[in-house]
Amino acid sequence: QVQLVESGGGLVQAGASLRLSCVASGRTRSTYAMAWFRQAPGKEREFVAGVTWGGGRTLYADSVKGRFTISRDNAKMTVYLQMNSLKPADTGSYYCAVDYARLGVTVTTKANEYEYWGQGTQVTVSS
Repeated sequence: QVQLVESGGGLVQAGASLRLSCVASGRTRSTYAMAWFRQAPGKEREFVAGVTWGGGRTLYADSVKGRFTISRDNAKMTVYLQMNSLKPADTGSYYCAVDYARLGVTVTTKANEYEYWGQGTQVTVSS
């Protein structure tokens, strides 16, 4: 079993920055990709960004390209999401997730292909 704990969310004004962190613990095994998803009230969970095991490949949703940066530190079993130039449309609960099936060599944008999820951290951007 793998546990994921997110932190770093908060209430900010448009244009501000936040850095989210997600720490993995438990029976982590082999190599895995990590990703961030978000969910706004009344909307489906959507892919935000993902990173392969070695960090060499990242993938972003079009809506966050150029503003968000995903990175990871495998020694700390942590993935980060640096969010700059935040917009009200970025408001939602942010979840990190782990995908073992693809062995960490590629990133999938499909939520149902991630095996483990955190509880989420709330990000609210006011206009």
